[in-house]
Amino acid sequence: MALLDLAMQGLAVFGFILFFVLWLMHFMSIIYVRLHLHKKRSEVKQSFVQLVGVSLLKPLKGVDPNLISNLETFFTLDYPKYEILLCVQDQDDPAVDVCKKLLGKYPNVDARLFIGGKKVGINPKINNLMPGYEGAKYGLVWICDSGIRVKPDTLTDLTNQMTEKVGLVHGLPYVADRQGFAATLEQVYFGTSHPRSYISANVTGIKCVTGMSCLMRKDVLDQAGGLVAFAQYIAEDYFMAKAIADRGWKFSMATQVALQNSGSYSIGQFQSRMIRWTKLRINMLPGTVLEPVSECFLASLIIGWAAHHVFRWDMMVFFMCHCLAWFISDYIQLTGVQGGALCFSKLDFAVAWFIRESMAVQIFLSALWDPTISWRTGRYRLRCGGTAEEILDV
Repeated sequence: MALLDLAMQGLAVFGFILFFVLWLMHFMSIIYVRLHLHKKRSEVKQSFVQLVGVSLLKPLKGVDPNLISNLETFFTLDYPKYEILLCVQDQDDPAVDVCKKLLGKYPNVDARLFIGGKKVGINPKINNLMPGYEGAKYGLVWICDSGIRVKPDTLTDLTNQMTEKVGLVHGLPYVADRQGFAATLEQVYFGTSHPRSYISANVTGIKCVTGMSCLMRKDVLDQAGGLVAFAQYIAEDYFMAKAIADRGWKFSMATQVALQNSGSYSIGQFQSRMIRWTKLRINMLPGTVLEPVSECFLASLIIGWAAHHVFRWDMMVFFMCHCLAWFISDYIQLTGVQGGALCFSKLDFAVAWFIRESMAVQIFLSALWDPTISWRTGRYRLRCGGTAEEILDV
């Protein structure tokens, strides 16, 4: 009985620590979003590298309904010195025709098309980008995914954050306004749960970077071995960021979000993406196994039990009140990340929020069940430490 009592007390202490940590994350992310994101251009100080040239590396594979409009926003950037390096793996990829159409439409933009890639490892994105990286002529490289769309001043915003001690500038992932419930679900996730963890990690000094939109110093990457050094990893963005941090450079977050605008999306695709990301985190960072207790429903149960055990409060009442407070704070954060009016109603938000929170544990368990991932056209078996091996069909 003594051991049981000790275990119960330990669980209660864990519940209160969890309560403090999670609500600190809520407040940090909400405050950061309000103070840092969506600054007007006049409010942003000009950086010493604003006029430094930038080489934009654009990995492309396949065509979705929004590709040409997304890609065209990079040809109309309001920045005096940059080049666009369009990278396509296969000659018969329909993305080639899209690239050629834009190259013809904007002949005055410094842009080149690289076809064929270069096999240097198992990571298809790195293989795709290698010819462009080797041909880059500027000291800053901006790796930006095909599904991202930008504003005319996005590159200016990124370079403004690249001060003397900063080696990497990244954008907070978010989602553009689109039609349909799947789009709402994605927007709710990238405006609530994801930025809460992402921002809290960066504010407290933990290097948390996604490779959707990253501006990096090329000489620092070259010191780490160039892109080739990261071709053995699937999550190359994490290891590139780690290599830059290990060399003493700081990170900074852009004031504009990295706006995902894929024209192909569904609830199933969202679920598969979340499972893939969770698998990668588990293999790179074993502490990821604690992630489920940071989700609303499970956290509320644990904290509610702790409150009942210590204060004899009604556990179910506490659970409902805690979930309601979480729901409200998530809505406040979402509106801050959006930077304007939402394109869906509060009812849509409530339904999408509930479904997303209900999916969290199932996504985590699915990630634990199978250590392999499918990405682009390949399948890979993950290894501890973040490396992987390609599974070849026999």
